[in-house]
Amino acid sequence: MKFSLTFGFGLLSVAAAKSTVNGTRFSIDGVTKYFAGTNSYWISFLTNNKDVDTVMDNIAASGLKILRVWGFNDVNRKPSSGTVWYQLVSSSGSQINTGADGLQRLDAVVNSADKRGVKLIIPLVNSWDDYGGFKAYTTAFGGSKEGWFTNAKAQTQYKAYIAAVVGRYINSNAIFAWELANEPRCKGCNTDVIFKWATETSAYIRSLDPSHMITLGDEGFGVPGASSYPYGTSEGTDFVKNLGIKDLDFGTFHMYPSSWGVPNSFGPGWIKDHAAACKKAGKPCLLEEYGTQSNHCTEEKPWQQASRALVADGMGGDAFWQWGDKLSTGQTHNDGHTIYYGSADATCLISDHVKAINAL
Repeated sequence: MKFSLTFGFGLLSVAAAKSTVNGTRFSIDGVTKYFAGTNSYWISFLTNNKDVDTVMDNIAASGLKILRVWGFNDVNRKPSSGTVWYQLVSSSGSQINTGADGLQRLDAVVNSADKRGVKLIIPLVNSWDDYGGFKAYTTAFGGSKEGWFTNAKAQTQYKAYIAAVVGRYINSNAIFAWELANEPRCKGCNTDVIFKWATETSAYIRSLDPSHMITLGDEGFGVPGASSYPYGTSEGTDFVKNLGIKDLDFGTFHMYPSSWGVPNSFGPGWIKDHAAACKKAGKPCLLEEYGTQSNHCTEEKPWQQASRALVADGMGGDAFWQWGDKLSTGQTHNDGHTIYYGSADATCLISDHVKAINAL
């Protein structure tokens, strides 16, 4: 196995990262351009390495360079044998699982991506309850989800988990970026709460790993352009203020118009407003999640066109939600947003998109 199950920061020689920022664009393996990618939360929990390799083969063959995968799977009690879990969070003693049903599953993903030149964004905790999230920490240590950001015991264990994961892959060129959380929100909170947490946490990650990029993983709320939701700061994030955090290398934003109660035509303006903020900050923007639950090609293609058109004005890339494939056990989960490899939607939103990027 490529990655050691133990880590010691003083013993590791840090290799130069192959993914960096270059102004408001990304550079991957020496190439600076607009990049396309996707999301696959489930690949981190596959137990068949051949399935992992099949997915990576198909992603690479499609011309996608960035893949966002879950780097967390938190539980409050150990599950039955054979169930994948990464961290037991407990007030009586937490445990990070480096076994065959633990981080060795993430090892397989990192190793497979590395062999195929696919670069990974790895969020380190979920704000939602799926796969543990903030709730796993508050179940163990008390408090609310909104209080998670300032809960000393929760933050201590969160940092211990960060140290384990970052230390495990510190030499890997497969890492595109470490991500503080998936969609951090603090509803009704002053934006200073997430700002201070993100400032401290990104500095901590930088102290462990000075070579790889770091990003927040937020949805992009709190950006100039309009006064209505989702432009406001009611979810506790200020996109522009967070862009100013020194140790965050690029901005992230997500886009689900139907979930936010706005029409799909809202998309190009949302993209343009974030690109403008990123351009002003001198950092790239990544449209990190986007999707619809119907008419994928018709509705999402204009979003891709709008994002590509801003390649010189703040947009560094995009990653649709989510990748779908056929495994040894059958088709992967279809949440309505899924774009399956080899489908007509994949031709429209992946093949045609990649061709258009290469023509820029």
